[in-house]
Amino acid sequence: MSKVPATVITGFLGAGKTTLIRHMIENAGGRRLALIINEFGDVGVDGSLVKGCGDEACPDEDIIELANGCICCTVADDFLPTMQRLLDRDVPPDHIIIETSGLALPKPLVKAFQWPDIRTRATVDGVIALIDADALAAGRFAHDEAALAAARAADPTLDHDSPIEELFEDQLACADLVLLNKTDLVAPEKLAELEQQLGGEVRPGVRLLRTARGEIDPAVLLGLGAGVEDQIDARPSHHDDEEDHDHEDFDSFVLQLEEIGNPAPLLAALEKLITDHDILRVKGFIAIAGRPARLVIQAVGPRIQHHFDRQWQADEVRASRLVVIGQAGLDRAAIEDALSGQLADA
Repeated sequence: MSKVPATVITGFLGAGKTTLIRHMIENAGGRRLALIINEFGDVGVDGSLVKGCGDEACPDEDIIELANGCICCTVADDFLPTMQRLLDRDVPPDHIIIETSGLALPKPLVKAFQWPDIRTRATVDGVIALIDADALAAGRFAHDEAALAAARAADPTLDHDSPIEELFEDQLACADLVLLNKTDLVAPEKLAELEQQLGGEVRPGVRLLRTARGEIDPAVLLGLGAGVEDQIDARPSHHDDEEDHDHEDFDSFVLQLEEIGNPAPLLAALEKLITDHDILRVKGFIAIAGRPARLVIQAVGPRIQHHFDRQWQADEVRASRLVVIGQAGLDRAAIEDALSGQLADA
């Protein structure tokens, strides 16, 4: 019996993983896909954006959300039972796509495919790392090089790698294919510079492709045949010597808001808060009075995007909820107070 191939989609917060997966579903070419979507935080924003797309290649029952923690830390409790249920079906999926949270390490997830009950029935076809070209160009994944050089000159024994930089490098180190996404937001000359930079950070032979809005032929991503679980130890990471991996370097919480009449003050307030508190990621849904559709908000650093997607369903509470993610020490009380105050004054 042939093994069911699985593709791991990794990438930092806001790289465009969900958009890429929606494009893959809409262009599945007859493949029966199953999705495992993991989020950092207890609001299933990404799963909700994918569900209800109405595509026969991936019905809602084949979209499984793991929203109670980072998938790389809950492999035994959540991921393995989910994989077993998919593989035990009378008609297993043709391909399994796994979207990790933006804070997940791909390596522990790939190692789960070495478990006896999984390795005989499934294989990691490839690891795809998605990169936000605009955020990379803005330097959000690395230290300021001049400041870093000065610090190392002052004390070369110190470890100056940031949690964000380490995570970014670990995702790249595990990849079989790298997609430089959101290239429509970056000037061509800067893209060439980024590609040269990334070329020195990935393993030899790993391809780097440009994409915008996650639009790429799924045939390029599926069918790599890498069998990553059999060679994962040859892909070093910053966290190889850690007995247990945690996410104490990052904080996450959910903002609960009332239905609002005008989104403009909220967007202005968020823009200021993101800058003032160095928030990494904001995503969620807003209920607008008098509008039947929910407003989707996606923020990566200072870049905020919003659009109306589907109508609120009859059995849904028209509630506004935003997931806020930042580095450890995020001042939740100050953020909530500032947002409430700015909205009240609007």
